[in-house]
Amino acid sequence: MPIYEYECMVCHKIHEIMQRFSEEPLKNCPDCGGELRKLVSQSSFILKGTGWYVTDYARKNNSNNGAKNKSDNKISDKVENKTT
Repeated sequence: MPIYEYECMVCHKIHEIMQRFSEEPLKNCPDCGGELRKLVSQSSFILKGTGWYVTDYARKNNSNNGAKNKSDNKISDKVENKTT
């Protein structure tokens, strides 16, 4: 079950409430009975590592092709230098 944060408009306390997705948002503060406002909080879910972004895939492909092309150019330069 997710944890939702609410701020009371009267006492300004922030409450962390565990609720189901299907439950209605709270309307009254459990401490003073004032009106609650639902807050948007930062997620604790973090994606780490490579491969999660489009740029990771593009960078991998470009760096491999770039490295391959550079090595091919070095070999062809050496062959040309030896023949001249």
